[in-house]
Amino acid sequence: MYKKLLIGLVIALLCLSPIAAENWNSFAGDVTHNGYREGNSDFVTNLWTFNVQSPVHSSPAIYGDYIYIVSSDGILKAIDMEKGVEEWDLDLKSPTNSSPIVHKNRLYVGCEDGLKAININSHKVVWDYDCDNVESTPFYYKDVVYFGSDDGHLYGLNDDGKVEFNKKLDGDLKSSPVVVDDTIYIGSTNSKMYSFDTDKSKNWDFTTGDEILSSPSYVNETVIFGSCDGNVYCLNESDGDLVWKKDLDNKVLSSPTIDEHENSVFIGSDEGNMTCLDIRDGTVKWSHKTGDKVQSTAALKNNLVAFGSNNGNLYVLNKYTGLEEFTYNPGTFLFNSAITSSPVINGNSLFFGDHSGQIYSLNIEKYEVPGSTQLYLSLGILIVIMIVAIVVVVKVKRRK
Repeated sequence: MYKKLLIGLVIALLCLSPIAAENWNSFAGDVTHNGYREGNSDFVTNLWTFNVQSPVHSSPAIYGDYIYIVSSDGILKAIDMEKGVEEWDLDLKSPTNSSPIVHKNRLYVGCEDGLKAININSHKVVWDYDCDNVESTPFYYKDVVYFGSDDGHLYGLNDDGKVEFNKKLDGDLKSSPVVVDDTIYIGSTNSKMYSFDTDKSKNWDFTTGDEILSSPSYVNETVIFGSCDGNVYCLNESDGDLVWKKDLDNKVLSSPTIDEHENSVFIGSDEGNMTCLDIRDGTVKWSHKTGDKVQSTAALKNNLVAFGSNNGNLYVLNKYTGLEEFTYNPGTFLFNSAITSSPVINGNSLFFGDHSGQIYSLNIEKYEVPGSTQLYLSLGILIVIMIVAIVVVVKVKRRK
């Protein structure tokens, strides 16, 4: 009897205890860059916009009930995902284009003056590591934060901000690393993709035709990434040998998003397309043209793939056919603002930012989108134009 009571008490305590937040350890959440979290069952999907006052180039991080976003002027915001209101903010005192990651209440983000670690409970900087500009989004692996810097170094810092890994490579390391089975993969502006063991020994490097700004994804013992030479590359993880490559006709700054179950990789290009390739051989399954550069990395949910374009549209496509399910233009064409920020999804809520400094929340399941300030501005301008046109017509008729 006492045993049953004890078991019941333990179960009750577990039900009362808060569920631990899922870590967001890398750019777009994990090594596949799918940008998706299941979300809490009681989470209500609301539509909202939030202005962070300066352009947003980075992608949000999801942790607990909040998204964490950093504007280009270096202001970190914690925004309630359900209500769209600011919980707290922090001036990092340095511009940034890096995306934040969060691990166990500790947020890491790269800035022009190095990498910073912030306690999201106290809202204070725990430590900062001084180095050249860090556009590379960090990757948290086995208590070490790995990232690249414009000084050409690949760094690994422990939870105290002490150096555990430091390798000088050629070029600037703007690509975000991924770490799998104690192996680090990262690209450089010197056109090379590198593989290092976390014990600092080099495995291999592979040379492409131009700089690598795209961040690698990992799937099925291969590494997939884009290059500014216009190609998507798939390399063998063990020796760096080329498995396949596919020419997308223009620079590839977007990072690949992997759907392992469907053997698909989704990646954008400056040609203006989001393209779906077969993981196994690089065959094109479909390509969707937007009319402007696609530098945003796609997010996946069920049968949908979502991404932004520099034409100011967010696209949601059927991942099997590449056909549009719906699009959202928050600038209503008159105030278009490039979307290079990569969307993230929590449950049915999709979040992204644009170069106007706005953050948006929409319902990807019901295809519901928020209104925007730009919409009202556009309507106001159209009304003014109509009034002016009417006045002109009246004056012309009176003269006759």
